[in-house]
Amino acid sequence: MYILVSYDIVDDKIRNRVSKYLKDFGTRVQKSVFECDLDEQQFAKMKKGLEALINRKEDRVRYYPLCKQCVGRVVISGWGEISEDEGFEVI
Repeated sequence: MYILVSYDIVDDKIRNRVSKYLKDFGTRVQKSVFECDLDEQQFAKMKKGLEALINRKEDRVRYYPLCKQCVGRVVISGWGEISEDEGFEVI
């Protein structure tokens, strides 16, 4: 499954930990946005790990699952391209 992860983290230390953690699961496409190609088990692990890092009263993480057809229709203005992790194919 293709997941777009965005976050709004108040504390700089926690924000840095979150971004380092997410690099193990996907590709950073903006300062607080990652694109991840995960199976259900990897997604559950990522989500659980993020929930352990953040302050649930101050911080927010959003997960947007995208179908393959939706990923194929992503439009980018400016520099950049859709990240394609190994095993994921955009048709």
